[in-house]
Amino acid sequence: MHQGKDAIYSQPQQVGAFRFDQSVAEVFPDMIQRSVPGYNTIVDTIGQISAQYAQADTSIYDLGCSLGAASLSASKYIQGENCKIIAVDNSEAMAKRCELHVKAFKSKTPITVVCDDIQNIEVNNASVVIMNFTLQFIVPEQRDDIIKNIFQGLKPGGILILSEKLSHTSQSGNELLIELHHEFKRRNGYSELEISQKRTALEDVMRIESFEQHKTRLKNAGFNDVIRWFTCFNFSSMVAVKA
Repeated sequence: MHQGKDAIYSQPQQVGAFRFDQSVAEVFPDMIQRSVPGYNTIVDTIGQISAQYAQADTSIYDLGCSLGAASLSASKYIQGENCKIIAVDNSEAMAKRCELHVKAFKSKTPITVVCDDIQNIEVNNASVVIMNFTLQFIVPEQRDDIIKNIFQGLKPGGILILSEKLSHTSQSGNELLIELHHEFKRRNGYSELEISQKRTALEDVMRIESFEQHKTRLKNAGFNDVIRWFTCFNFSSMVAVKA
């Protein structure tokens, strides 16, 4: 499938709130590659970790699946009997493209794409739940309930894989990480205008938290271990294990 180059913020404009609409869906692979350090490593490792924890006769949920990269990685690696992947996204444009991506690949573990708000999804009989840069787009007041719902729906020994952009607890540390991320984007061809306008678009849409805040929420929900397995600048991924 042809993928376009991300030029959404390349011209001066009245910047509205960021939305996962058709224009974003069309350039999303390019956008994410040039914006998230280590994205390929994260996605590939999500597949490996999913395979390690997937239990026979269970469901794997990919909540906020966008174009299905994590779902496809999991389906490639999982060898468990009678596992199925449920990929959920509330953007119709994303879900439709995800369907096309999924149909282009055949694997042992089937993927069902659902267009719905993840808060409407009742997680059950799950051994793995993936939220790859999803929770940061949900209103902070609603995050506790989502994590608790996931915990309740996981089988013993199940995991939540959570990737998030993080804030640092000190202002100077935060500024360093932001500058390193902006330099990463510059080196990937984004202009100062694009960086600035994208930041404005995301300002009220993406509310980021510190690793400590995430860990506290996960522990409060009942997860007994939280392992931070990837970090580059202010992007991180962790595994929360249900005993």
